[in-house]
Amino acid sequence: MSKEIPLVILSSLVLFVCANDTMLNGEAVNVIGRSDGLVLLAFFLIFMRYTFAIARNGVDEAGEEQKIKGMPVWKSVLYIAGGLAGLIFGGQFFVEGASGLARSWGVSESVIGLTLVAGGTSLPELATSITAALKKNPGIAIGNVIGSNLFNIFFVLGCSATVSPLPMGNINNLDLGVLVASSLLLWLVAGFSVNAP
Repeated sequence: MSKEIPLVILSSLVLFVCANDTMLNGEAVNVIGRSDGLVLLAFFLIFMRYTFAIARNGVDEAGEEQKIKGMPVWKSVLYIAGGLAGLIFGGQFFVEGASGLARSWGVSESVIGLTLVAGGTSLPELATSITAALKKNPGIAIGNVIGSNLFNIFFVLGCSATVSPLPMGNINNLDLGVLVASSLLLWLVAGFSVNAP
């Protein structure tokens, strides 16, 4: 956690800088442009290199080799295909239903994106983290949150902005500041929980 959570803070700060054209460049609107997307993708490649270097060592923080329970290939493929199908269709139904309900109540697009859609796409991660916590694997639960944030900011946003520049719309510095503050809060809470007796 001491190495990965600062990467989440870094990703939040990089996004804050990339999305602040009006403050930094004096532009009329904030846009995550193609060059910003390429910067985010470069950070993603650095993060993946770091992740693969850790995985290649196969040793966790305590110095013990991690053991992974074996499973037949056909069963693994079946689980992955079923999980992806459930993820795609379940997420689509949830997001469409929640967005339709929010629009009928007159909620703006940015609020829908920041809350309902983000919540709907994070439900599978929540299920994974709860399952990992119930099975006494807190590293998977925390790693899921950290990896998801890094992957969404660096890869998903980087790819999207590289394909087509993304205007920030109603998402402002307050929203980005909450993202940075949340990342810092995660780091502080993790630091206190590790140092607690």
